[in-house]
Amino acid sequence: MKRVYIAIGIALYIKMLIMPNPTADVTDISIIESVVTDSGVPNAVAGILFRNRLYDTIFEVIVFTLAIMGVRFLMANEQPSKQVYQFTDQSSIILARLGATITALVGVELAIRGHLSPGGGFAAGVAGGTAIGLVAITSSSQWMEQIYKHLNAATWEKISVLIFIVLAAITLAGIELPHRELGTLISGGIIPLLNVLVAIKVALGSWAAILLFIRYRGLL
Repeated sequence: MKRVYIAIGIALYIKMLIMPNPTADVTDISIIESVVTDSGVPNAVAGILFRNRLYDTIFEVIVFTLAIMGVRFLMANEQPSKQVYQFTDQSSIILARLGATITALVGVELAIRGHLSPGGGFAAGVAGGTAIGLVAITSSSQWMEQIYKHLNAATWEKISVLIFIVLAAITLAGIELPHRELGTLISGGIIPLLNVLVAIKVALGSWAAILLFIRYRGLL
């Protein structure tokens, strides 16, 4: 059997050496220009994620949702930590909260203008989660949980996922909003809205995970 495997390996190696690799003739067409034209947004990456690869992006959002659910499930049987380590010196608290403010503003910018410049929903959500994490290590964990429950963050997280899946399914069915003028804030059809929904989902999901780790592990 080993001889068969070795023979197959040698045959594949010879095939790669002898047979030429197929190449597409792209001398008369720019892939980036084609993506920008089809999606209606200057950021070709956003066009690929929310149009050309929208089917994959749906499952990326679902995988992130399952990951947050997994954190809740794995820590359900653990005992809450008796001690939570946080920043106590005033200089560290001021710097962390200043960083949180800047990061939150960057996250909002990436969510709103992610289809026009480098950025997008996933990057915006990470920035939002980072801002929440910086606040969490300088504030009371009880206060953070009260804010989370008062804002119904868990409910909004689920709603954002459902709306994203519905809008993505409509887009995959071939129904699209007008692209409008390329380069303007309200352009690209449904892509800007999908960007915002992903940002909300990732930020709120990160918030939930941070609270769980603080409650059961006591530190970040």
